[in-house]
Amino acid sequence: MKLLPLSAAALLALSTATFAGGHGNAQKYVLDASHSQIVFSYNHLGYSTTYGMFSGFEGEIMFDEENPAASSVSVSMPVRSMITGWEERFTHFMGDDFFGADEDDQHLVTFTSTSIEVTGEDTALITGDLTLNGVTNAVVLDAKLNAKGMHPMANTEWAGFDATTTLLRSDYNVGAFAPFVSDEVEVLISIEAMIAEQ
Repeated sequence: MKLLPLSAAALLALSTATFAGGHGNAQKYVLDASHSQIVFSYNHLGYSTTYGMFSGFEGEIMFDEENPAASSVSVSMPVRSMITGWEERFTHFMGDDFFGADEDDQHLVTFTSTSIEVTGEDTALITGDLTLNGVTNAVVLDAKLNAKGMHPMANTEWAGFDATTTLLRSDYNVGAFAPFVSDEVEVLISIEAMIAEQ
């Protein structure tokens, strides 16, 4: 469930590397925290689909247009920034059955991109290392550039991306109650990013 945040960064890296234009040397992009979300969902006992979210996170991408493979992205966020919509569910997730992250815990979810594979004019696969609950695994994001251009209000270059991936909770030692509560977690990322101020 923590996988979302880093996915967002990876998505941005992919989209930027694939679709940015005219920057020459590496350019730094930063996420717009107010318009970037990671939504995760899982099946609960076959009765419903339950949702959670991360929002307000930050990250940065260094994009090399001439050599996209040399671009990079990194993102991190506290696991306790998870939004569940129900306080008791949040408390359960932070408890010993899952993350064991009390109020003083600085448990971070991190993502660092490792490669980008362009698959179309506005699509790409972004591979990166996702660290969650102290475990690191490779994750692949299926990403799409939604739009890129001058932001009509901010008057600076802007870009927006969507990405999806599927994670297994058990890969990160948070697989309690599987398979009754699905081990698979679907992740949807939608982010905006802007050229960093020089």
